[in-house]
Amino acid sequence: MSDTPVKQQNTAAFYGQAVASFAVAMAATAIGIYQLNTDAWVRAFLAIAVLYLVTSAFTLAKVIRDRQEAGAIVSRVDQARLEKLLAEHDPFEKI
Repeated sequence: MSDTPVKQQNTAAFYGQAVASFAVAMAATAIGIYQLNTDAWVRAFLAIAVLYLVTSAFTLAKVIRDRQEAGAIVSRVDQARLEKLLAEHDPFEKI
């Protein structure tokens, strides 16, 4: 009677591509900052800013994922309650 949602799984290739893309982007940024013709403190500031940006992006992605999962759980509980009410309801029962 109820449709259980299928849990989506990423393929190994997609996971590998995401990890490789992140590694290449971080390496390119690190090399770019290292090669700048400026003082060391400016390069250090930029490196700290990049690390802060990365950690903020991971935190934002986790918060969005957690909110989506919480919404899915509430939706499933509401659906189960509705199915229980419909299963217990007898339209021919006298009031």
